[in-house]
Amino acid sequence: MTAFEEFGVLPEIAKAVEEMEWTLPTDVQSEAIPLILGGGDVLMAAETGSGKTGAFCLPILQIVWETLRDLADGKGKKGAVAAAIPSWTMSFFDRGNALAVTPDGLRCQSREFKEWHGCRATTGVKGNGKYFFEATVTDEGLCRVGWSTSEANLDLGTDRFGFGFGGTGKKSNNKQFDSYGEEFGMNDVIGCCLDLQQYEIRFMKNGKDLGVAFSIPQNLRNSTFFPAVVLKNAEMAFNFGASTFKHGIPSGYVAASRVDSKNVVQNPHATNSGSDQGFVPKPNAPQAIIIEPSRELAEQTFNQIVKFKKFLKDPIVRELLLIGGVNVREQLSVLQEGVDILVATPGRLEDLIGGGQVSLTHCRFFVLDEADGLLSAGYLNMIETLHKQIPKITADGRRLQMIVCSATLHSFDVKKMAEKLMHFPTWVDLKGEDAVPETVHHVVSLVDPQKDLSWHNMKRHIQTDGVHNNDNVRPGVNTAETFSEAVKMLKAEYLIRAIDEHQMDRAILFCRTKLDCDNLENYLKQVGGQKYSCVCLHGDRNPNERKKNLETFKQSKVKFLICTDVAARGLDITGLPFVVNYTLPDEKSNYVHRIGRVGRAERMGLAISLVATVPEKVWYHGQWCSSRGKNCWNTKLTDVKGCCMWYNEKNYLADIEEHLNITIQQVDKNMKVPLNEFDGKVVYGEKLKNTGTGYKDHVAQMTNVVSRLSDLEAKAQTLFLKRFL
Repeated sequence: MTAFEEFGVLPEIAKAVEEMEWTLPTDVQSEAIPLILGGGDVLMAAETGSGKTGAFCLPILQIVWETLRDLADGKGKKGAVAAAIPSWTMSFFDRGNALAVTPDGLRCQSREFKEWHGCRATTGVKGNGKYFFEATVTDEGLCRVGWSTSEANLDLGTDRFGFGFGGTGKKSNNKQFDSYGEEFGMNDVIGCCLDLQQYEIRFMKNGKDLGVAFSIPQNLRNSTFFPAVVLKNAEMAFNFGASTFKHGIPSGYVAASRVDSKNVVQNPHATNSGSDQGFVPKPNAPQAIIIEPSRELAEQTFNQIVKFKKFLKDPIVRELLLIGGVNVREQLSVLQEGVDILVATPGRLEDLIGGGQVSLTHCRFFVLDEADGLLSAGYLNMIETLHKQIPKITADGRRLQMIVCSATLHSFDVKKMAEKLMHFPTWVDLKGEDAVPETVHHVVSLVDPQKDLSWHNMKRHIQTDGVHNNDNVRPGVNTAETFSEAVKMLKAEYLIRAIDEHQMDRAILFCRTKLDCDNLENYLKQVGGQKYSCVCLHGDRNPNERKKNLETFKQSKVKFLICTDVAARGLDITGLPFVVNYTLPDEKSNYVHRIGRVGRAERMGLAISLVATVPEKVWYHGQWCSSRGKNCWNTKLTDVKGCCMWYNEKNYLADIEEHLNITIQQVDKNMKVPLNEFDGKVVYGEKLKNTGTGYKDHVAQMTNVVSRLSDLEAKAQTLFLKRFL
């Protein structure tokens, strides 16, 4: 396995890279490749010659190829999706650009805080009859649900063609918001009733009829009405009748999915070149758009992509260089044949998008290389316009990834643009300063085998890494080797204690080596079965297993993901509440990367590090190790060509604290984290509700001081009046 494969790069791409005599990833590649493969937005500060082009081209090329391969295998094609999805669903195409629809088409979600994003169903009704569907609020946020015609805009209820009922208890049509019914929220079920006999729309809450909300005006009575929703940082699930309604169906009404075919109309906006659902690419709709400020840079990037894809076959990734000074007819000809990756300069790209020759409907990667150069050349408005047109969730349910490269990320213009356009980006700035977000609480628990003697009588203990198999380690023999082995045993118990204390049901557990990962996986399975269910992620597991394990964890089918730094770099797990550093990393920057897996998207996260107070002997297989660790049992130290070293976590902790310019809070071996130390009670994995959750406590503490200050102020004013009046 090559060094690039360790970062998750496909063997075929790694082979091409090796042929280019790239033996090891550069610093920026080591940081950025796993982040982009992990699905996140990335800001990259890198000078020319640092390997930044490879840092974003390699993972983009890989993901584009994997998407094309899945399509070739039948995933996402019209037939495959149609067989699995009922005819009544929410549309992947008639939706706001930041609204996601689940693959079954029965759940919508928007995580935008400032804007409303809407969606209509793929199917509607017209003519006679009374029709019904249910919508359930499945997460906190603002939502409005109801019926609209195809002429309505997606912001339901803000024009005369849409009729909505919102969580604030208001009904709305044509921007008229009137009190109606009751407020509703999390877990409430809203029944949406359309009566085309009396031409009325009414709503129900948890089975309770709220009465007539709207009378349909005469000019709309022959229209087709579609189920519709609009959300702001919210989520709703829909039932059109394929399953039993939670609160039954009102008398005389028919489930939407059981409407007579003569009254059913397909949504004209809910198709993608003839396909009903799923990800079916159009020839002129690239998956990746890379913008370069000059033709020379665009050509360099394009040539790199051609070299990287040399061994990628079946399917073939098609790329196009879109620059000025080249016959536009030739470029249009290539576009019509099909393009997956587009490398372009701003002028020519803007012209062809404006003329409709380049479609943005399937763009998954939006890359700004040399962003400071693009902004200084006056392309900010163009960039913002393109970004607004690109769907933030692609038709196959993927979030748009934006990658920005610049030599001056800290410039005001670049930072301002990033804050406006990017989705919680990770900074890869090898010259900048690391910091821990406020949403991350991080603590350390010291593992001291000289004070905690519970390892003497452990009935169960983890299988350790074997470095002390030939040492005389046992209770009573107070050698460095004995305490080292004790640390390995105690850490497993401390981990269990941390899991139990915080009732962790979702966490990433970081180990130093692949062997440590395997041993911990076996231990957790032996200790608790489903209670401590886990999967492993590291370079020795084959790609299919790694992909399966990651998906299993993401879908919450297991509680814990055990992995090394290399495997976990860049993982983006929504709402992850906990991280445990089973072993502290020796690189201080890796500490920030690790604990940065939590505290994302304004959700609170807790990171616990288990830190040994004594040096621990560990494996370190250098270049002199012929097997690079495979079946190696050379327990001599590295200074005599052995494969072991002493690992001093207390020193690494000091380096991390110095790097971050903080002192990390220490907690006892009981793993209790003091609530008041962290602004009151928080629920890890949930969004931070108020910035100062300990506000009431502070008020109580300050009452006496404020009272005394008030008295002193009164006395000072009295003295002033006596003296001068």
